Amino acid sequence: MKDWASQFEWILSMIDVGVHMVDHEGVTVYYNETMANIDGLDRAQVLGLNVFELFPSLTSETSTLHLVLQTGERIADKLQTYVNMQGKQITSINSTYPLYEGDVMVGAVEIAKDISNVMSMYDQILDLNKQLTVSKQRNKSSVGTADYHFGDMIGQDPAFLKAVSIAKKAARSPSPVLIYGSTGTGKELVAQSIHNASSRRNQPFIAQNCAAVPKELMEALLFGTNRGAFTGSIDRQGIFEQANGGTLFFDELNNLDLSLQAKLLRVLQDGKIRRIGGMTEQKVDVRIIAAMNIPPQEALDKGILRSDLFFRLNVVHIELPSLVERLSDIPLLVDHCIERCNELFGTHVRGIRDAALQRLMRFKWPGSIRELMHAIESAFNIMEPGYDLLEEHHLPDFLFEPQPEVVAPLARLKPALHPISDIGLPSMLDQFERDVILSVFEQCAGNISQTAQALGLKRQALQYKLNKHGITK
Repeated sequence: MKDWASQFEWILSMIDVGVHMVDHEGVTVYYNETMANIDGLDRAQVLGLNVFELFPSLTSETSTLHLVLQTGERIADKLQTYVNMQGKQITSINSTYPLYEGDVMVGAVEIAKDISNVMSMYDQILDLNKQLTVSKQRNKSSVGTADYHFGDMIGQDPAFLKAVSIAKKAARSPSPVLIYGSTGTGKELVAQSIHNASSRRNQPFIAQNCAAVPKELMEALLFGTNRGAFTGSIDRQGIFEQANGGTLFFDELNNLDLSLQAKLLRVLQDGKIRRIGGMTEQKVDVRIIAAMNIPPQEALDKGILRSDLFFRLNVVHIELPSLVERLSDIPLLVDHCIERCNELFGTHVRGIRDAALQRLMRFKWPGSIRELMHAIESAFNIMEPGYDLLEEHHLPDFLFEPQPEVVAPLARLKPALHPISDIGLPSMLDQFERDVILSVFEQCAGNISQTAQALGLKRQALQYKLNKHGITK
């Protein structure tokens, strides 16, 4: 048993979260090195001391360890900002739990994660958002606070033109918009274009990637804080207040925590927000445009998107085709990229050789338009002086790697026949569908866009069938 105890203590000393354990009287019985670093203390100073001896500034109302000992109930994900014993301001996420032996509570343990650097970044994000909004309103009042317009959207593919047409119509109304498209298809470009063509064009446009901020800080980023909301908090606007009168663009909405999705839904329904720690609600006039890089049905099936939020946002639905679904637009996009790179590099490249263009046309482009633009920029970086046409040997090496060949599956596949007594026709057809999809999916190396194109399905329909048949990468 002694060996197990020493191993357990060694594990707790190695993890990157602080662990502070007290007995039923609040006396410290364990305190790991990470917690010592967070609090600016020496472990030898801590063991045997009461919580209030260690931190005189704490009270019976503010000490989470004391509260848990009194109530026997856990306190999860509490945000705290304080000055440690070395005079350094620390922000941490704390979770505190009661410890039991049988039915008797014998102590409590607090687990803390230092997020001081993350909190500093959060403050900078809000400050920069505010400065950027004010600066753009001052300097670009005639053209709004977003950079892109519908004139920046290039292509003649029917599916692409349909998406642009819907987006232009959406600019005439204040309704929420949900944009679906794979990575690199230009979802934010569409969102900015809608904003700049709308009556809100002279008001703020703020974009927020829902995957870029830890969920513990996201609520404060969205709704702001009032002084005293948590230890060390100050009066600060959230991005809803900063975007008042304008547009908020939420990218990768499916990464937003479900509890915050519920609060976002409430704002959409009521048009009101309440800061963390605030006692009153305030009205905000913000148009919401959200985007996802996975099919909405897939997000709903996985339980990472609330159905009520989806229905509220999906008033206007825009689906952007991937580049492999609009290969005929590649020459137009390449010309645009060359023009942009000429300005960037101070060059005078006139165009692209047929062989190089054909190489681009044959590639599958998992990163869509963004990947194509990076490939052209890469070519410009290695072009020798004197070339006025982009040659095939200028293109990046990854374009020359073998691509999975898509073979029409129906001519090669036959359903495995079973005796009628064992399996009915519906089940046979279902199994045949699964075999066909699985075969093509394997030939395409798990690329959903290529598989959908080979099968003549919409990407969203294929995603549904993959989930239905339990086919994964």
